Amino acid sequence: MSEQSLTPSPRAVPDALAREDGPELLISNVLRLGVTLCLALVTVGIALTFLHHPDYFFSGQALQGLTAPDHGPHVLSDVFGGAVDARGQAFVMVGLLVLMATPVLRVALSLLVFGRQRDLTFVTVTFVVLSLLLVSFVWGGVE
Repeated sequence: MSEQSLTPSPRAVPDALAREDGPELLISNVLRLGVTLCLALVTVGIALTFLHHPDYFFSGQALQGLTAPDHGPHVLSDVFGGAVDARGQAFVMVGLLVLMATPVLRVALSLLVFGRQRDLTFVTVTFVVLSLLLVSFVWGGVE
């Protein structure tokens, strides 16, 4: 591979949307990247957890405490603060947040694709779906 193919140009997304197979490939890459990033973050989180608590390897009772509902970050500020402090459970939570955000990003990207294609029916349906997803996240965060 050439050096030029490894570094995307600032117009990579608009160029991909303009090609015939570009939108499908771009959406596929977003999904692939999201799942891969999630897997990497969860793996790092698990490794950090066992690195910071080697007793988890030998004590089933200590490991059961790890899965307790009140054990771990529950608020976004705790999750990101824990990730900055290199806490394993926080990395796992960030990975799960990336996994949740990946399909939402895919729907948002589809909205752009349908808008560029001037397909009003699919723009409307996709906008409703994206709105419902975002509202569900807001309402879910209230409780």
